[in-house]
Amino acid sequence: MSTPLASAHNLERIFNLGSTQIRAVHNVDLEIASGRLLVITGRSGSGKTTLLNLLAGLDSPTSGNVYFQGQDLAKLAESELTQLRRSQIGFVFQSFGLLPLLSAYENVELPLRISEWDRTERHSRTEECLKLVGLTERARHRPYELSGGELQRVAIARAMAHRPTLILADEPTGELDLATGAAIFDLLKQITSEEGVGIVVATHDIAMAEIADVARELSDGTFIN
Repeated sequence: MSTPLASAHNLERIFNLGSTQIRAVHNVDLEIASGRLLVITGRSGSGKTTLLNLLAGLDSPTSGNVYFQGQDLAKLAESELTQLRRSQIGFVFQSFGLLPLLSAYENVELPLRISEWDRTERHSRTEECLKLVGLTERARHRPYELSGGELQRVAIARAMAHRPTLILADEPTGELDLATGAAIFDLLKQITSEEGVGIVVATHDIAMAEIADVARELSDGTFIN
């Protein structure tokens, strides 16, 4: 059996609020495979965002372990975690997170500039990503000139730009209508096969679990299926 791209084992995250303990995540076991779409459903407050933060090394578990390509994230220095996120993990957010003064092209290209990609390679990869999300003709438009669905497509192209092995998407359709949201999920599914990347989507929309390769439901911080 092949080693999973990432995994969580007996994961628990407790937040202390005064004298009260909040078990945001507990007793979570999870495996993420390359080229597969994993959808995690659950209501607001069920622990989805906390779980994504733990998988990305943005937060540390109270107990349990998160592994990425066989590495225990708890054993990595902060500088190593930062480098891992820059090179191996892409992020997609509900609010898009685009820079308003940059064009779609420039927003997608930005992480490649930060990673000091060669200019020719930057241009080629940016064009490739915009084509994959169907926005070649909108490349020079700024965010205020784009629809919600187009904004999220730019955000997905940006998340893919540096060729990550894992993309984490937190409520990527939360700001979109049902039809546009369904199109975004279809696009994410397409990317898993065309780019070979593992994608984890946290969403409150249980209908989106139907197109997932794997679907899990989170309730009060733990999986119920």
